[in-house]
Amino acid sequence: MAQPAHIQTFNLFGESQDLPDVVHCETIETRSVLHDWELSAHRHARLHQVLFVESGDGTASLDGAEHRLAAMHLVNVPVGIVHGFRFDPGTAGLVVTLAAEMLDEALQPGEGLRPVLNRPAMISADEACIATMRGIACEFAARSFARAQVLRSLAGVLLGQIARSLADTAPPQDGPAAPDLLTRFETLLETHFPKHWTVANYADALAVSTTHLSRVTRNATGRPATLLIEERLVREARRNLVYTNLPVQTIGYALGFQDPAYFSRVFSRATGMSPRAFRARVQAAG
Repeated sequence: MAQPAHIQTFNLFGESQDLPDVVHCETIETRSVLHDWELSAHRHARLHQVLFVESGDGTASLDGAEHRLAAMHLVNVPVGIVHGFRFDPGTAGLVVTLAAEMLDEALQPGEGLRPVLNRPAMISADEACIATMRGIACEFAARSFARAQVLRSLAGVLLGQIARSLADTAPPQDGPAAPDLLTRFETLLETHFPKHWTVANYADALAVSTTHLSRVTRNATGRPATLLIEERLVREARRNLVYTNLPVQTIGYALGFQDPAYFSRVFSRATGMSPRAFRARVQAAG
């Protein structure tokens, strides 16, 4: 697979515009045929993807590891993972894309699914996963009443099924792996992001320098620690805009923003639209 000059970050491949739905579904052909069936190495800052290869062949690159694509297999692509695909022309299948706030809503911290789902992998597609992905495709294409609710529910089912399959295929471990710096940073981030901790605050808590912390996050995700902190705040804002009817100003205050105008500027810089415009777009899509 050809090496790009630099790794690009997209929402959907080739697009910088924010994902309109919390769930998106399209065929493999939809985007691949526009790029001669080859999607160069890229990452998604706020999206988790699951690909189902129904027929055809090709190659997947997941964080530098090459995998031979095969029919009736699934590819799990977590948020931030660098990945690329080269499909044989005519390859058929589905791509389900889940917004990060969907994972925040669906995954309970104590159940252990998120660490499993954060593992990029190719696995055999069982009948249950295939049926769920096809159900998502049908519901996504329709515009029936309660469409958004059904899509969210099916996405939660798919995440559970993928996590179960990944757990069943995970190699045995001699003992629990010690958390690395990025994992410890992410754990702290979940607790302290509403307090608007700075990179220095996190670095002090982790007993490392701010430079080292940002180097680690940049190497792992392509983004410095400052941007990951902002993205977590914005992701929580997106989640509240999607799943609650709280006023925008109230959401901003709850996330530690003292100035509603500043909250709107931060959100607009990250997503390309104001909080009100984002909410309106998601509601229209649902």
